[in-house]
Amino acid sequence: MNRKRRLALAIGAGIAPLLVVTMPASPASAHGYVSTPPSRQAQCAAGTVECGPIKWEPQSVEGPKGLASCSGGNSQFADLDDDSKGWQVTPVGSSQTFNWKLTARHSTSTWQYFVGGRKVAEFDDGGAQPPETVSHTVNFGGITGKQKVLAVWNIADTANAFYACIDVNIGG
Repeated sequence: MNRKRRLALAIGAGIAPLLVVTMPASPASAHGYVSTPPSRQAQCAAGTVECGPIKWEPQSVEGPKGLASCSGGNSQFADLDDDSKGWQVTPVGSSQTFNWKLTARHSTSTWQYFVGGRKVAEFDDGGAQPPETVSHTVNFGGITGKQKVLAVWNIADTANAFYACIDVNIGG
């Protein structure tokens, strides 16, 4: 019996590396969005703006890293890219704290914030797993007026990121 057990262990040890290499990679289990000031998907979830299926899953705006769209390239969330939908605009000062609500946490490389296609802030988490809520204070520098902020949560161990757009009036 001892010999059979050793043989089974040896076979298992030989097969295990092959299974790890041949098994498909699982998608990111992380989900999250900017809750305050209210992002477009937060407004959809609250019923502030009529937006289709994103109402039920505001945390699911996931797409490949490097996109510049509010929908994360997801056609089912295309309403988020429509600037004419009557999004609530939040008045903010020259800096603003953005609060992310994470419904599933995942290792994070960086958090980025863009205004008009220009990166205005980046926070490096170095692969750490974030808590359920994350806050960043972003200084807008000399940018003023009505702006759309693109907030991006870059996942450390996948090729994906989560996207949120927040409509603000800086200095308003």
